[in-house]
Amino acid sequence: MAEPGFQTNCNKQMTILQVKNLCKTFGGLRAVDQVTMEVYQGEILGLIGPNGAGKTTLFNLITGFLTPDSGRIFFNGKEITNLKPHIICRLGIARTFQVPRPLASLSVLENIAIGALLHNLSYKRACEEATQVARRVGLENKLRVRAGDLTIGDKKRLGFAQALATKPKLVLLDEIASGITPTEVDQLLAIIRSVVDEGVTVVMVEHVMRAVMNISTRVVVLDHGKLIAEGAPAEIVNNQAVIEAYLGEKYAGQEGGTN
Repeated sequence: MAEPGFQTNCNKQMTILQVKNLCKTFGGLRAVDQVTMEVYQGEILGLIGPNGAGKTTLFNLITGFLTPDSGRIFFNGKEITNLKPHIICRLGIARTFQVPRPLASLSVLENIAIGALLHNLSYKRACEEATQVARRVGLENKLRVRAGDLTIGDKKRLGFAQALATKPKLVLLDEIASGITPTEVDQLLAIIRSVVDEGVTVVMVEHVMRAVMNISTRVVVLDHGKLIAEGAPAEIVNNQAVIEAYLGEKYAGQEGGTN
């Protein structure tokens, strides 16, 4: 079922994802509480907030790993609420995970090729595409390395590559910059920018403020499952509710923030 009027917002930006009044409760905990938001085609949206704010739960709801208690989700105007993860992925939404989950005994090439098989009947063709994707994320020299032997930074790249191999229109990155060096963060940000330049939309859950504030075109803030603010990075770092809930006073007036 299409969502009427999903096409554009007031700035004539195309809406690729709509979340409407989404709720998810675990026992007595409301992890996602009436969240309504839009993601615009071609943007890099930062999704921030304290631990337990509901960010990863929101990703799990969008990608079908969890079923919402109420609310609706639309992707390119089509309702995807309650669809299975593999169907949502085939429609064009891919994701990474906080803790990388490669198939440890398989090579880098084999891990990426599995993602490429989503749109390929030929394993040979999937491997060819996987090689191209590995080059995009800087893993071209590690195609034969066992995924379990990679550093954490390379595992993050591999997770990104696995997502890109599915040919997504929208990628959800869950703390891709956490646990890696500042140099590796900068390299990943460059890769993300290049992917967006090629037409992919990105939503980033991130605690590394230097990363998310420097790359995001817009930022959404969750706290205790509720959306408490959204706007440009410069607006968010000066939003008193966000400062009190998450950033702290040191971020006021600092668009880029620090690690």
